[in-house]
Amino acid sequence: MTTFVWDYLPEYHAEREDILEAVDTVFQSGQLVLGESVSRFERAFADHHGLAHCVGVDNGTNALVLGLEALGVRPGDEVITVSNTAAPTVLAIHAAGAVPVFVDVREEDFLMRTDQLAAAVTERTTAVVPVHLYGQCVDMEPVLALARERGLKVLEDCAQAHGARHHGRLAGTMGDAAAFSFYPTKVLGAYGDGGAVLTDDDATAAALRRLRYYGMEERYYVVSTPGHNSRLDEVQAEILRRKLRRLGAYIEGRRAVARRYAEGLAGTGLVLPTNAVGNDHVHYVYVVRHPQRDTVIERLRAYGIELNISYPWPVHTMTGFAHLGYREGDLPVTERLAKEIFSLPMYPSLPQHVQEKVIEALREVLAGL
Repeated sequence: MTTFVWDYLPEYHAEREDILEAVDTVFQSGQLVLGESVSRFERAFADHHGLAHCVGVDNGTNALVLGLEALGVRPGDEVITVSNTAAPTVLAIHAAGAVPVFVDVREEDFLMRTDQLAAAVTERTTAVVPVHLYGQCVDMEPVLALARERGLKVLEDCAQAHGARHHGRLAGTMGDAAAFSFYPTKVLGAYGDGGAVLTDDDATAAALRRLRYYGMEERYYVVSTPGHNSRLDEVQAEILRRKLRRLGAYIEGRRAVARRYAEGLAGTGLVLPTNAVGNDHVHYVYVVRHPQRDTVIERLRAYGIELNISYPWPVHTMTGFAHLGYREGDLPVTERLAKEIFSLPMYPSLPQHVQEKVIEALREVLAGL
């Protein structure tokens, strides 16, 4: 039997009754679009973070797009972020009409090098998108200080960091707004696509609600800049509302898996994940490094183990972003990491015997290199 990095079926089997009840609740409600389930989830998610507003949208990419637009980012503006991220982070900046500008990441934890931000700011810069990557937060104090000094907006990309904390503060509560994805693999995942934007600002929230609904405040009448059709689905909202109650258990499950990896793979030559100072890691993915990464992955296939690379191509090197003018060597740490990183199976319901199989196989493969 092949082992993959993620499998939702163990969780579904454990929670099947609640998931099916959620679906039936929506179907029985008579409201299939922007009904009570979306409203109740928005309230619960905002309350969980201690913020005033949550606006549910159709996916994490559009959470970023609408977040940027609601914060006043306009075509031609520059937005600073990283290239060591999922492509949707950068695609969202492009979709908002803005120009992505990249800084490098830190060797030890793969997170944004905040000491490069000031040099990246130009007269066209209007926002920064720090990516809370792999389950832990960017060092936000320098980001926020620079934003205050230069009059920039900060949109946190929290797609991989539900429940993560930075010096006690939850991811998504530090910037002007925060974008979340609820893609099924996420720490808080739906059974399909979904996303949300958090903010404490009333005007930003009002703009978000218009933008997700064509630019309308009432049916059929566009009152502002034309928006999008980006509404969170009622079924996904009801599932997410129920799963939010279990978020703490999901995180503890992931941390238990991470502890077993750390113990079982110590001394193997793999570079294991580290927690940045002040961070509470939620281990969305468990990313390790090895200089012979491709050989390791290939040899593990003989054991029936298929692993993932998050991410094999830095965004600035992709042909789809060649127009930005970056060249190989511009972001040396990002480029080096892309040749060495790979992800081990990580989800809270990962059976312990499956994890032990992965650890044993890795130890054998690494010993033979």
